[in-house]
Order: sequence, then C-alpha cells, then structure tokens
Amino acid sequence: MIPQEIIRRKRDGATLEEAEIAFFIEGLTSGVVTEGQAAALAMAIFFRGMTRRECAHLTRAMTRSGSMLDWRGADLPGPVVDKHSTGGVGDNISLILAPAVAACGGFVPMISGRGLGHTGGTLDKLESIRGYQATPDEATFMAVVKSLGCAIIGQTADLAPADKRLYGIRDVTATVESIPLITASILSKKLAAGLQGLTMDVKTGNGAFMPTVAKSRDLARSIVDVATGAGLP
Repeated sequence: MIPQEIIRRKRDGATLEEAEIAFFIEGLTSGVVTEGQAAALAMAIFFRGMTRRECAHLTRAMTRSGSMLDWRGADLPGPVVDKHSTGGVGDNISLILAPAVAACGGFVPMISGRGLGHTGGTLDKLESIRGYQATPDEATFMAVVKSLGCAIIGQTADLAPADKRLYGIRDVTATVESIPLITASILSKKLAAGLQGLTMDVKTGNGAFMPTVAKSRDLARSIVDVATGAGLP
C-alpha cells in the first residue's frame, strides 16, 4: 500500500478497508505520510464521507497510535467518566461540570481540545491562566485525577498522537465539519483516556460546526454508534 492510492480510492468514492486506514494512520504518526497527503485524504473524506464501519476503523487506528490510560489498578471508588462538547461560541460547560461530577464521587480525566475554525476550545481558555500546566505527563495526570477527582488537560504527545496531527491539518484545510472526522477525533482521545462512560454535548446553530438540528442529530448518532461499538457507553 502507498498513501496516494488510498487517497485516490477515497477520492473516487470507494470504501476503505481496515488495513488501508491502519496503514495510513501509522504513516501519519511516524511521519511517512506527509501533511499534504493527510490533507488530501481529509478533503476526500469531507466530500465522499465514510461508512460507520470505516469511521470505527479510523477511530480505532487513531486510538492505538499512542498509549492508553488504564485505571483498573488505581482502585478508584467511583466511575471514570467524561463530557465532551463539539464546540461553539461561549462553550464553558467543562469548567463547571468536571468539578461538580468529582464532588459527586465521579472521576473525570478530561482531555480537552483546542479551538477549531473560529471557536475557542476549553484548553485555550485554561492556557490563559498563568502557570497552568496544560500537558502534564501521564503519571501526573492520573495522580491528580485520583486525588482530586478531576483534571482538565490538553492532548499529550502520547495520547492519540495521530489525532493531534490530523486535528491541526483539519483546522487549516476547511475540513473541520466532516462528521466521520469529528467522530474519530473525539472518540480516539476519549477511548485513549480509558473512560467507562461519556456524555456528549452536541452544539447546533450559529457558532457551531453543525448549523442545523438534522446535522447535529447525524453527528450525535455517529458518535453514539461508534463509541458503543468500541465498548464506551
């Protein structure tokens, strides 16, 4: 397999095989696949779409591109859960909800995203706080979650690194609004965080990626289907 043939197949409307997607994502992580090739595939997916099966393969490949947190040995007295928003102007729910859930006995290892397109992400807000360490090592992240109940950080180099690279490429190539790409981006980070449950906040309307309720429902259904298939309620 070579990247340009995979790009050509998706450009022409073909359904990509799991091995093709895995090969491309491995190349994106290692640097063998160039930013131009990643941008071309993102644009092909934007126009041609992906089946749920393809999206699941993409999500799984991006999740496995780095390390995955394992909370089984942490002996936590509550569930490991999270919330994620698809983004929109004035999105500040995370800053309230994470400590509220922690106060109720949950544990929230929240890996937040930067802004995409015109929207500012939660991580951008937090980095405006002097001294806030947005990308700690995994041991520190897990220790803070265990002791305080929640931590909101940015994507580290070890957690879903393929998504981190593709995330930036989508931002500058007008391919942000693709439902399969949004789904895989969100869930690859959440699956890597080792969650036991996820709540999605899907924004609709002016200022959101999905301008209509119908498109928001499509995105929500995509996220639920792929997450459930991966064992994440």
